[in-house]
Amino acid sequence: MAKLELRNLRKTYTETPVVDDVNLQLERGELVTLLGPSGCGKTTTLRMIAGFIDPSAGSILVDGAEISSPRRSVPPEHRGMSMIFQSYAIWPNMTVAENVGFGLSVRKVPAAEMQKRIAEMLDVVKLGPYAQRYPAELSGGQQQRVALARAMIVRPEVLLLDEPLSNLDANLREEMAAEIRRLHDEFRFTTVYVTHDQAEAMTISDRIAVLNQGRLEQIDTPWNLYNRPRTPFVAGFIGKTNLVTGRLDDGRFTLEGLPQGIPLAAAEAGHSEQQVSIRPQSLFLGSAAGGALALGTVSVVGRTYLGEYWDYLVQSATGGAALKVHAPPTSVFEVGQQAQLSVDPGGVAVVA
Repeated sequence: MAKLELRNLRKTYTETPVVDDVNLQLERGELVTLLGPSGCGKTTTLRMIAGFIDPSAGSILVDGAEISSPRRSVPPEHRGMSMIFQSYAIWPNMTVAENVGFGLSVRKVPAAEMQKRIAEMLDVVKLGPYAQRYPAELSGGQQQRVALARAMIVRPEVLLLDEPLSNLDANLREEMAAEIRRLHDEFRFTTVYVTHDQAEAMTISDRIAVLNQGRLEQIDTPWNLYNRPRTPFVAGFIGKTNLVTGRLDDGRFTLEGLPQGIPLAAAEAGHSEQQVSIRPQSLFLGSAAGGALALGTVSVVGRTYLGEYWDYLVQSATGGAALKVHAPPTSVFEVGQQAQLSVDPGGVAVVA
């Protein structure tokens, strides 16, 4: 039985669907990220799970018991959930220890046990020496740790996080994403995490649910989402890609302007026009990696040096789509120069 389940979940405002028929199951101890651009419905979905918003249709279940539907809704304080907000929402007039222990005091946990659990949790989030400090005396990352500790100390059935790292700078955001994953691996709370940052989602998630205009496009592991996207939106939103249309003939895909077809293991027999996703790092200029397939000759029509790699734009002399190619810093080609283009067939995915 799933720990948390969304069944045909829908939320409308003035007849406009913000969340549209979302079905999702989380197993006990799983961390699933709701990922998508602004306005896709991810925060609305999270707030329906928390009980702050009632669904217009569908239902939410925990351990098979319904907690939300248009007919009835269990109040947020009775759902056994903890939520971490984008603003952290820690009290400035309380010390770190008082903030962390607030949920325990509300639950009337005996003082001795409460102090023990506070000390243990502060050690887990590496804030033991800061127990008597106030939030204004902490860095952004330390405040985020306080919010995490306060949410986890009550041992919630489900942990909810609403873009908790968006207020941090890039380096600290990366560090805190790794910290959230470490804490999840230690406590194994069933967790729903909301973000619009693809790298953040890839770092922390067991699975990622990609939302677009209120609908669930695909839910899968980070590897499958990146390497086997099922829709053009997922392919374009998760990392960089070449979305190109060509001819599929009995399992071989041919791009306009390039003579050699690409064998696709999962492609069906038959003849049709088809769209595929080809990751830039699966294309090679000049000498190809082992197992790569030569496609034909192309010309470099643009290039950008990004330090860790060259971002080339290439095109066949006989026409067809321009393709992005990522090459190592040592692979230097001038604009106008011709080169052999090769591809790793494993980096090509058919999208519906």
